[in-house]
Amino acid sequence: MQVALLGGTGDIGEGLALRLARDTDHEVVVGSRKAEKAENAATEYEEALADHGVEAAVGAAENPEAAAGADVVVLSVPAYHLADTVESVADDLSGILVSPAVGLQRDEAGLHYNPPGVGSVTALAAQAAPEETPVVGAYHNLAAGRLADLDADLDWDVPVVADDADAKATVADLTDELAGLRALDAGPLANATEVESLTPLLINLAANNEGMHDLGTKFW
Repeated sequence: MQVALLGGTGDIGEGLALRLARDTDHEVVVGSRKAEKAENAATEYEEALADHGVEAAVGAAENPEAAAGADVVVLSVPAYHLADTVESVADDLSGILVSPAVGLQRDEAGLHYNPPGVGSVTALAAQAAPEETPVVGAYHNLAAGRLADLDADLDWDVPVVADDADAKATVADLTDELAGLRALDAGPLANATEVESLTPLLINLAANNEGMHDLGTKFW
């Protein structure tokens, strides 16, 4: 299976690229608006993997080329770039579109959930995507810094939402292949609001409590 990470040069993209390349046999392609930026990131990821004893190839391309033919396309871009990114690759999409982005707003008290008018960023991705493209919400609550640290052990749950049962199962199975991550079915796409709103809470807890840096979620 081929997994494309659009905006894969950013924080969440880096962590997913490294762990997918290390823990799975899937083909990983880093996408960016500029091919050179994607190529530089892919080289850095390969070097980081080699430093940990993993010889793995990471592909690189501009976002439309990365999306073309990919079985799973992860929108690892900030919420405010999401719709534009989807529109830029709409003609090239043939697989599942995954949205991990969360709308956030900061003030003197900390971070707050700031969803778009459609209710969630995942819903915004579904609105922007071609009608035939299944959209899945996942990876919203992962601490990017720890995710990208291959020396760090993870023990996190990943709520997954989607209206398409097959697409949800594919993303859940992919998630379960990553060491220390467990996918949990959080219901239909309409439940993305509740999942996304956990992210600012986790960041605020990490900022205000000693020893809680890089928090994730775990459910019993």
